[in-house]
Amino acid sequence: MTGISRRQLLTGTTTITAVFICGISPVTAAGPIGKFRPGGNGGIGHSAFDAILRAYVRRDANGYNTIDYRGLKAAGHGALKSYLGTLQNAKPSTFSANEAHAYWINLYNAATLDVVTDHYPVTSIKKINLGGGGLFGSGPWSRRFLSVEGTALSLDDIEHRIVRPIFSDPMSHYGLNCASYSCPNLVTSAYTGSNLDGLLQRNARDYVNHERGVSVRSGRITSSKIYSWYAADFGGKPRLKQHWGAFAAPQHGAAIRAASLGRFVYDWSLNDAA
Repeated sequence: MTGISRRQLLTGTTTITAVFICGISPVTAAGPIGKFRPGGNGGIGHSAFDAILRAYVRRDANGYNTIDYRGLKAAGHGALKSYLGTLQNAKPSTFSANEAHAYWINLYNAATLDVVTDHYPVTSIKKINLGGGGLFGSGPWSRRFLSVEGTALSLDDIEHRIVRPIFSDPMSHYGLNCASYSCPNLVTSAYTGSNLDGLLQRNARDYVNHERGVSVRSGRITSSKIYSWYAADFGGKPRLKQHWGAFAAPQHGAAIRAASLGRFVYDWSLNDAA
């Protein structure tokens, strides 16, 4: 699917003083972080994350992926932290576009897994308060606890100041996982430059055809708030039905075409296998 120009949403500013001690330059402006625009042909391996995902992501009979956080905390957390260290030592500005896109999605997802696992057991990621909640009012998204190429970054920075504006691809929403029931699946494989497009397309199909993504009852569509929060990324609300139709199974697609837009809902319950 072709990319659609995006507009940033509510990415507030945060002043970090402690990062100066570590020699990390804080990012305080709300615009895209231009230094991370990919300008090379490099990349990085993600086999370590691939092994973690295959070990701890559980797919149910309805195509929904849960996470075995208990098992991850007991036996896989060290490997996850090691992988995060490897990512933070990389230079994604030297990567090719697809390799960089995959890198940032993996970094976001691995960091989210790490935060949840650090605080597990917890019933929702929104209950994890690292200081400032960002777009959603509470949660860990606005704390700058990552560092890439000397720049302190939060999860909000990665999503709203790097992935969305730099790659300008609405399909990114099907890759980023916020550890909640209503999010698109955390897939069972790490993203790479070569599998990126195929995995995002597959995850879009899984999401649109699952009730938490798009459901139709009595001629009304109930869909995830992702499509409301980021409607501009999908071309605006009038184009949502067209977008869903590209991924919906035939019967579901026909129901979507015949129905009218209704509510947008979101369940923040943790995507926990327990």
